[in-house]
Amino acid sequence: MIFTGLLCGALLGFVMQRGRFCLTGGFRDMFLTKDYRMFYALLIAIAIQSIGVFALIQLGLIEFKAGAFAWLGTIIGSFIFGIGIVLSGGCATGTWYRAGEGLIGSWIALFAYMLMSAVMKSGVLVPLNDAFKVYTLPTNSIPATFGISVWPFILILAAVTIYLVVKHLRKPKVAIPALRAKRSGLSHLLFEKRWHPFVTAILVGLIAMLAWPLSEATGRMSGLGITTPSANVLQYLITGNSEKYVNWGVFLVLGILIGSFIAAKASREFRFRAPDAKTTISSFSGGILMGFGASLAGGCSIGNGLVMTAMMTWQGWTSLLFIILGTWTASYFVYVRPRVQAKKQQSTSITTA
Repeated sequence: MIFTGLLCGALLGFVMQRGRFCLTGGFRDMFLTKDYRMFYALLIAIAIQSIGVFALIQLGLIEFKAGAFAWLGTIIGSFIFGIGIVLSGGCATGTWYRAGEGLIGSWIALFAYMLMSAVMKSGVLVPLNDAFKVYTLPTNSIPATFGISVWPFILILAAVTIYLVVKHLRKPKVAIPALRAKRSGLSHLLFEKRWHPFVTAILVGLIAMLAWPLSEATGRMSGLGITTPSANVLQYLITGNSEKYVNWGVFLVLGILIGSFIAAKASREFRFRAPDAKTTISSFSGGILMGFGASLAGGCSIGNGLVMTAMMTWQGWTSLLFIILGTWTASYFVYVRPRVQAKKQQSTSITTA
């Protein structure tokens, strides 16, 4: 049953690669170009997963415990993680699937992310990580906080998502040059035609829902997760302890890499691309911040931003907010401020001349 993680991950990697499901770019574009399309896509995936998973819980097929809310670690860690994903050029899952496309910079970011995650979870920074876990609130579940059923919250999420999606789809469409089809039928749909973010989000939501029963069947009581499994890969390579570190989650992240590679090769998008020195440093630094922040926050943009939000937890929605704020902060210093300074220098040069 543990190999179902490989299948689930391969499906996720394939879908994300073909749909260019990039939360880093989506959060960044919200700030830079006021483009909320990828954020709406995330809401679709969250809503679908939430409906499906809580239906499975009511049927008694899976279990879920929200636990306590480590608010300080969630806030600080998520903000740092948001900065890291801008520097590395992709979030945790995005780094895995872009590594499958042959991006050497993503491999560098991925190694740094795995390294720091392992250091935070079983290395010298464990005391620091644990110190933040002391600051907790007893109730993590939003419905439990208000003493009501989860379904009104799911209904509100679904209604808001439908409203935003319909409003977006009614906007005048910008003409995009169509690719000249070199294939036909299913092959064209899978590997040439542009995948709409909303269609991709539906598939991501369904895969995220599927992950719960598949994972729990192996004794891992959780859904999609990237940070701990990424750390486990490195921990296994160092210690050789398969019993402790090789689990459903490890096969999940390896599956993402495989699925993305298959999609990239079939769509002729795979090629090795080496970064320059500046990008290499940025990728490594971003990966370190990602691993540190995600470990502190108890999850990344998938574990918190997609899964724990769907489970209607304070941790999930708080984390999502601060990941976005971290992304916007980094985007200002990486993209906006250099442009402003360049314009000022240009204006000064013209005036002086």
